[in-house]
Amino acid sequence: MADGIFLVLDGLDGCGKSTQARRLSERLRETGRTVIHTREPGGTALGEQVRDLLLDRELGDIAPLAEVFLYQASRAQLVDTVVAPALAEGHVVVCERWHYATRAYQGAYAGVGRAAGEDALRQSSQMAVGETEPQRAILLDMASQDTEARIGSDPDRLESRGETYRRHVAERFRAIFAEDPQRCRVVSAAGSMEDVEGRIWEAVRDLFD
Repeated sequence: MADGIFLVLDGLDGCGKSTQARRLSERLRETGRTVIHTREPGGTALGEQVRDLLLDRELGDIAPLAEVFLYQASRAQLVDTVVAPALAEGHVVVCERWHYATRAYQGAYAGVGRAAGEDALRQSSQMAVGETEPQRAILLDMASQDTEARIGSDPDRLESRGETYRRHVAERFRAIFAEDPQRCRVVSAAGSMEDVEGRIWEAVRDLFD
């Protein structure tokens, strides 16, 4: 059976990626395709427990390298048990986040920058995913200050790091996606859900022609 198609939606917390991943998955299912919609951290029993740890404000500070390795552990489990098998069956996989997020979020965090650095983030990501990379990754681009209202009044551990941190993350996302224009696309997350959905479809439709 032919290999499947792997799509990633990424961006700041509050950019709408969960909503758009769901809408894209539904749109593709309407064409008769089998679509696996997943997320990271998460997507597996192990990954969901790791997610709970990473986002728990009550846990307090996590050592920078420990934080990176928790993300990569969840990612490796997702690749091995969900993403790679689905692609081998010829299915479409739509994933919320990928290693771009680790490079953006953990790379923007000063402690990680000192303890690991960009090379370590790249290398650990490569170890986690192997050869499993998306045919198309979409960055839902939004100004960091515009995401604050969408986060709400009960932010998780990462969301609590504030607007200055989110601004650095947004800058890193744009720089990371600019490195691989063949694979990566930047789509404005401004406007209605329908507007954003249309932009995303235009960015991936060539894979389904």
